[in-house]
Parts: sequence; C-alpha cells; structure tokens
Amino acid sequence: MFEAQMSSGAFQLLGMADLGLLPAVFSRRAARTGTPWVAIAVSTIVTIVVSFLCFDDVVATANFLYSLGTLLEFASFLWLRAKHPAMKRPYRVPLPLPALVAMCAVPSAFLAYVCVVAGWKVFALAGGLTMLGVGWHGVMRVCKANKVLRFNNTVSADPQQDPGDDYH
Repeated sequence: MFEAQMSSGAFQLLGMADLGLLPAVFSRRAARTGTPWVAIAVSTIVTIVVSFLCFDDVVATANFLYSLGTLLEFASFLWLRAKHPAMKRPYRVPLPLPALVAMCAVPSAFLAYVCVVAGWKVFALAGGLTMLGVGWHGVMRVCKANKVLRFNNTVSADPQQDPGDDYH
C-alpha cells in the first residue's frame, strides 16, 4: 500500500508538472525505467518528514484533509450542476438537482462529523499544510511570471478556452 501511495503521489506531481503547475524538473523521468525520479525523491522526503509525527495525528490529519477535499468536490459538483445544467460532460448523473443534494447529504454529514471531532493538533497541522499549499501556489505563480523556473506549456483551466477538450 505504501508503494502504491508513493507511486500515485509521484505521478500526481508529474502530471502537475506536465500541466505547468509545478516546475518542469518534476516531469523528469529516469531513462531506463521511465519513472518520475524527481517526484519520487520529493515524495520520499515528505514521507521521511511525516514519519517523525505521531501516527494518530498523521491518520487524523489525513482523514480531516480528505474530508475537506471531498466536501469541496461535492460542493463543486452541485454548484456546477446548478449554474451550468446544460454543460456537456463525459458523464452526467441522471437526477434533478434536489435529488443530487439529497444524494450528497448523507456522506457530507459523515465527512462534516470527521471534521468536527478533530482535535486541536489536527486543526493546527491541517491549517499549516493549507497555508503552505496556498503559499506554494503563490510562489509558483511568481516564479512562472518572472521566469525564475522553467515550466512546461500550461493547459488552460477554462474548459471553454481549451481547444483540445473533446467535451465542448
């Protein structure tokens, strides 16, 4: 499971570099195996740092951040359905908006419970990681704007402007 998670995280970093969200160095692959060795090295460093934390705090923080992310996905899903109901999608849940809200309500209640029962250490760690992520995003934007680091060609985040998108 650890190896699968490490590989998944490394390939997510690779994908972000390919999209121009991270410096191009993260998209470097080993010549013989094709593995994203820089992304794997960074994932290894993060894993080593996390290994010094208490296991219970790591699990609780991971669950807390996962719950927040899933709640954000549910909110995005409902918001897009409400604001852009006719948008072409690769898959559409064949339910009206009220039924979709009801469908998301039960898991959202469980996810909200996970967030509410988290302790102060989890809140502090998750808040620090969130601030680190927001700060890192700002640093990457400045580096890209000032050409401090090399980035791959960026893909438009706006589906209306992406000519390669087959769904529009």
